[in-house]
Parts: sequence; C-alpha cells; structure tokens
Amino acid sequence: MYVITGATGHVGSVAAEALLARGKQVRIVVRDVQKAERLKTLGAQVFVADLTDPTAFARAVRGAEGVFLLSPPDMRAHDFIAERKRLTEGQIGSLAAESVPHVVLLSSIGAQHASGTGPILSVHNAERQLHAAGLAATFVRAAYFVENWAAVIPAVKGDGILPSFIAADRSVPSVSTPDIGQVVAQSLIDGPRDVRVIELSGPRDVSPNDVAQAFSRILGKPVNVVEAPLEAAVPTFTSFGASENIASLFREMYQCIAEGRLVPEGGELVRGKTEIETTLRTLLS
Repeated sequence: MYVITGATGHVGSVAAEALLARGKQVRIVVRDVQKAERLKTLGAQVFVADLTDPTAFARAVRGAEGVFLLSPPDMRAHDFIAERKRLTEGQIGSLAAESVPHVVLLSSIGAQHASGTGPILSVHNAERQLHAAGLAATFVRAAYFVENWAAVIPAVKGDGILPSFIAADRSVPSVSTPDIGQVVAQSLIDGPRDVRVIELSGPRDVSPNDVAQAFSRILGKPVNVVEAPLEAAVPTFTSFGASENIASLFREMYQCIAEGRLVPEGGELVRGKTEIETTLRTLLS
C-alpha cells in the first residue's frame, strides 16, 4: 500500500491516479474529505489528517510500502525555513518510527545547495533529514514549474505582456506537474534503492521568450516579455498577500536563477513529455 500526501494537489492527484490505474492500493491523506471524492471513487482509501499533527501523521503512514512526502509553501509564514524544518523533522521522525521502507520526497532543482536558493532550502533540509534518519529515499528534484506562469495570465490575456523576474532570453529547466506526478508514481513502484536522486525537467529548457511565444500561438495575438527588476520582487509578492519573509525568499530564488545556480546537480537526469504549450492551454482554459 502506498501513501500519498497532498493527494488533492496537482502532483499528488496524478501520482495517486497513476498508481490506482496500475492496480496498486493507495491511501490518500487529506484535510478535506469532500475534495477526495474523485480519488475515493477510483478506489483510494481516504485518511483525514492534519500533517502538522505527528500522531495523526504516524497513523496515516502506518503499514505503508512507500510514502510520497511533499512540503508545499506557506505564503504567510514569518520564518518559513525554520518552521518547515521543524515540521519535516517531526514527519521524518514518524516515518522512521513506523519503519517506512521507502520515502519519495518532492524536492527541487538546486536542492544540493545549502544556501542562497530561497524557499528551496526547505527541501534541502528535508533531504538531509531523511539521510540522517537512515531512511531509503528517492528525491525527485523537480525543475521550475510551468504552472508558475498562471500568476501572470491576467496580464497576458488583457495586455499582451508576460511580466517576468527571469531574463527574457534565459532558458531554465522547467517541468509540468503531470510529469512530476507520473515520476513520483513510478518511483514508488520502483521501490527503495538506498538514496536515489532524480533530476526532473520537461522535454526542453524554457525561457520567458519561449513562454511568451507559446501564449502568442495559443491566443492568436502578440505577447511580449516585460522584464521586472529583482528589486520589485518583494513588493510584488507582498501585494499578492505573501509575507515579507516569503517574498524575500522568492527574491533570493530569482537571484539564484539569474546567477545560473539553479541547475541540476547531475546524476540521473529524467525529462518529462509534456510540452509547455499543452500546459499553458490548460491554464488558459
């Protein structure tokens, strides 16, 4: 039996469906049972729990052959890295106490760095915690999510501009969430291989210019990149409701991209199949 946390999200739902389609037993961990109806209909066992509750988390993973663990951002956190480090420490302690034989962690490109990566540092810490706990783990280091461009769709549709904190011509490894979910499912089925690192990106690296051109083709009108200075990152994110701490971390991440440090470490390189235009069409629908 496989346990999927974040099962109602973009990655977790795909992973759960892929496992169910292959006849695997799946337990999904959710906060809201109503959001789990579709997966329940497909055959998933639904377990309602708050993942910040160590007792509930331990019950959720008990008896699992493999567990998918993810650490979603908290846009209102006041000290995200420290808060998330405490949370994952407790969760990984429960995984070790329950003798879970295999953990698949949704990590990130750049997780090999111990500083200067913004919110990505949270999964660097989780990787280190899994190492220290002696758990067999697979780290799926996903590239920049193509779905991140959803935030600027109003400007794309209304004004024909693509605001970007990434230089217009800088190509960065990018991946769509369905590809991540499929790789997560396959990693769980593959089982433990001591410590395995998968550097996952899409069919090709993508620049903001590439994204703008794809939007242009879909919408049938010109879309042009407008580069935003890094100094605007913090006020932009706080205007959307993010805390000052989170906004500063995202600024640091974009600085990391600008410096060319947000790249795969090497090792097992995997490319997904979903083209950016496919994902952008879905975001526009």
